Amino acid sequence: MPIYEYQCGACEQHSESLRKISDAPLRKCPGCGEDALEKRVSATGFRLKGSGWYETDFKSANKKNLADSVSKKTNDKQS
Repeated sequence: MPIYEYQCGACEQHSESLRKISDAPLRKCPGCGEDALEKRVSATGFRLKGSGWYETDFKSANKKNLADSVSKKTNDKQS
């Protein structure tokens, strides 16, 4: 479940809430009780990195490992 960040428009209190994607957004501020909460845009809680996740999960017989091909091109240019 993702963690959503909220900020109250009335008292400016910042809060976080662990919610299902299908849940309705929160409106009532836990600090002042007003219906003034708004979702904030924030960074994701995870990052996909490395060369193995694409290759092992989605690779078909005619696909290359994209991460390896990019690093080889970069190394060739530096030489």
